[in-house]
Amino acid sequence: MKTTEADSKYDHLEKMDTRDLLKGMNKEDREVPKAIKKAIPSIEKLVNAVYAKMKKGGRLFYLGAGTSGRLGIVDASECPPTFGVEHGLVIGLIAGGDAAIRKAVEFAEDDLKQGWKDLQKYKITSKDSVIGIAASGSTPYVIGALQECRKHKILTGCITCNKHSELAKVADFPVEVVVGPEFVTGSTRMKSGTAQKLVLNMISTSVMIKLGRVKGNKMVDMQLSNNKLIERGTAMLMRNTGLKDKNLAKKELLKHKSVRKATEAILKRGKK
Repeated sequence: MKTTEADSKYDHLEKMDTRDLLKGMNKEDREVPKAIKKAIPSIEKLVNAVYAKMKKGGRLFYLGAGTSGRLGIVDASECPPTFGVEHGLVIGLIAGGDAAIRKAVEFAEDDLKQGWKDLQKYKITSKDSVIGIAASGSTPYVIGALQECRKHKILTGCITCNKHSELAKVADFPVEVVVGPEFVTGSTRMKSGTAQKLVLNMISTSVMIKLGRVKGNKMVDMQLSNNKLIERGTAMLMRNTGLKDKNLAKKELLKHKSVRKATEAILKRGKK
């Protein structure tokens, strides 16, 4: 019996009042960071391996089905606005294609060959890295893709919530975060999904920091895509350069379209 399929510790959920339902879910959710803490050594190895590839110009692919696929797409889509990297550096793929982001595509995850076909559309090479995401660790779409990746000398990792899964066996750097039975039996969108989201955050953020996309603790390369981010960038620029005039700082930020570039330009002028 897979841990992700094991019976919930709770029963007769339909008879519980709202407060007890919420308390039960919250109690189970508190187990997630504990499970991730145990997996940090494995996450560290995966981060270092992916960073080494990306430092040399490689891309990072996430591959999953259902909730796992959607989480990979979320993480990939947030890298350009957060860290200012180009679209296409981190790519999320889901079984069933983009239509599956909003609506489940029946049996898409059961195709052992489609994952590799999807990767080939991006002309994947041994410079790249692929992380398969599957709570069960048994999703054919993901397993098949990683098997082919290994044949082509492409670095592979995985995030799964079961021990000794088939997926972990075909990954160079497996990450197993065993969070235990779900509050609703088998509903891996809950604790397992939370664990996957947190691990993805850790992987992408750590890699981007190591690639120089954060300075101090600030997102100096973030895209200025809305007023909130422009205001945040203006405040960062004022702190970085000592500028007192907010309007001038904002003008410089919009001119250079980056906190990093605006800071460098202002400081360079100050040294002349």
